Amino acid sequence: MSDVQNAMTLLIGSFSKYAGKEGDNNTLSKAELKELLQNELGDLLGKANDKAAVDRLFEGLDTNKDNSVDFKEFINMVTCLTVMCHEYFIKK
Repeated sequence: MSDVQNAMTLLIGSFSKYAGKEGDNNTLSKAELKELLQNELGDLLGKANDKAAVDRLFEGLDTNKDNSVDFKEFINMVTCLTVMCHEYFIKK
């Protein structure tokens, strides 16, 4: 499997690991998103323990306003973070 295919598999697996703990296997609740952020992106997102920051992020990610974050909304976040990291490391 190529590096990109491995990355895709890891993203799908990471989402699935947290989605559905509180219900729907295809979405993240606010609590599930917070757990994912703390465990998977804690080093990158230092404010994963800040309830107000998590609430704002959740509200921004939940573009269809169904009170959950689906895979597409999750991937949009990962894409934005990846672009920001890429730009940061290019400037170094």
